[in-house]
Amino acid sequence: MHFSSMTTLVLEAEPAVVDLTISNKELAVDLADGRRIVVPLEWYPRLVHGTPQERKNWQLLGNGYAIEWPDLDEHIGIEGLLAGRRSGESKKSFDRWLAARKAKATSSRRGVLKGENAPNTRMKPTRLPRRPSQRSG
Repeated sequence: MHFSSMTTLVLEAEPAVVDLTISNKELAVDLADGRRIVVPLEWYPRLVHGTPQERKNWQLLGNGYAIEWPDLDEHIGIEGLLAGRRSGESKKSFDRWLAARKAKATSSRRGVLKGENAPNTRMKPTRLPRRPSQRSG
């Protein structure tokens, strides 16, 4: 019989993000120990579908163990990046998120077209009712 042994990697220090750069093609993450991890953006479909503004709105979780994009509801752990893991989101979940995103964008555009989000410039000034004068007697 042949048994294979499995080894476990023990890290000397927990990896921590200090900065990141994101383009239309890749995500580059700078770690505290000086390493830079670069992965294709297509690994993370929510980032691919995000606007440049949404991609810029990121924050570190904890001591830099993960990155969060709140506008896109995307979270990427550094250990997953180091291990070469792509997004684990199912196609069904992603499709549901994408459909909700498109519906929200459509309703926002409709609101602007109807003037719901625009200030109403035709309003007449409101006059308060006059208070009876108080005469002392």
